[in-house]
Amino acid sequence: MKLTSLLRAMLTRSFRPFLFESDGDPVLEYGDAERLGLYVHIPFCRSICGFCPYCKTVYEKERSRRYLEALLAEIRRVGEMGKGRREVTSLYFGGGTPALMADELGLITGELKRWFDIGGQIGAELHPEDVTVETLEKLKAAGVTMLSIGIQSFQRDSLERLGRTEPPAKAIAKALRQVPFESVSMDLIFALPGQTADRLKEDIRTAFELGADQIAAYPFIDFTFADNEYRPVPEREKKRMLREITDYCRELGCVRTSVWTFGKPGKPKYSSMTREQFLGFGPSAATLLSDQFKINTFDLESYIARTAAEDLPTALTLRFTGRQRMIYHLFWEAYTTEVDPDNFQRLFARRLEDCFGWELILCRLLGLAKKEPKKDRPGHVYRMTGRGAYYYHFIEQYYTLSYIDRMWNVLGREPFPKELRM
Repeated sequence: MKLTSLLRAMLTRSFRPFLFESDGDPVLEYGDAERLGLYVHIPFCRSICGFCPYCKTVYEKERSRRYLEALLAEIRRVGEMGKGRREVTSLYFGGGTPALMADELGLITGELKRWFDIGGQIGAELHPEDVTVETLEKLKAAGVTMLSIGIQSFQRDSLERLGRTEPPAKAIAKALRQVPFESVSMDLIFALPGQTADRLKEDIRTAFELGADQIAAYPFIDFTFADNEYRPVPEREKKRMLREITDYCRELGCVRTSVWTFGKPGKPKYSSMTREQFLGFGPSAATLLSDQFKINTFDLESYIARTAAEDLPTALTLRFTGRQRMIYHLFWEAYTTEVDPDNFQRLFARRLEDCFGWELILCRLLGLAKKEPKKDRPGHVYRMTGRGAYYYHFIEQYYTLSYIDRMWNVLGREPFPKELRM
């Protein structure tokens, strides 16, 4: 039995697999969802990076026009299903390269604001080549307040392995000074073949010098459908590099904001992953609600056709059991390195310790987490230790290859598969 299947059976108290089904349900019930986030996927890139697993296609002006019409239609369709104008916590533009539609982001944000009151931050991913004064001003005009720049590395040999060119460091620094944002995160990749800890530290230092408030150092994962010539380094080396990253960021005065992110104290935390519930728009975008997880078709033409027919472009739906939903919540809250029992009580109307008491005891006995009092109010949290962060990193990679890799592989071949058991 795979590690992920064993953990799923232990934590859900069932051998029942995750069953994703083709779902023709024309209604999305999110009227009672709390702390709802929004995600918009922009699937266009100038060229395709072999290492990138995300849903993307080469940019063409006419296809982007047709996509924009379809996206606005999906937003209207979903917006009409809400119970009045809904308050949401955040909006995140991912890709692909959202800056390729920088001129249209204001229109997209405006349509979203017809149906949703966006009370939190608006974030957008950027390719390093798009960090120009002109593009940043367009993003700001569209309401964007936070940036995530996919640097990956500043080292020529590492970039060559990824099929990327050196980022224009001086131009990036100048543009970020001229057009400041509330928070800037820069993505880096570690565990690349030939990469050393010293050169990784140099990347981290350079990112902060160029204007980053946060760095996100993700492990290189070899997806089965990605076009990678190289393979990740052995797990022992990954463990050492993650420890080096953590120690070095601590030396720089940064605080750990998740398993793989480190930020300057007092700056807003940038995250695209940790939302209790969210609505996703665009091909491959996912929606997470209290009892279900939905993912849109990956095929752009099928997405456009479905929205033109005023149907939801949902490819697969997972309807959670109670414990499956609890585990999903805890998995992603643990990514922040902190689990708050009050959040669990609010979401599920049950005490965390009543549902997962022995698992929490085991985590503390194994040195994976500590029970600590809250700093600003009564109560306690379970805070991940450095040891716990490494094992989360280890399990998350298994999760990615066992679930995400398989699902994205299938959806990359079939626009609307009948079902998928995992």
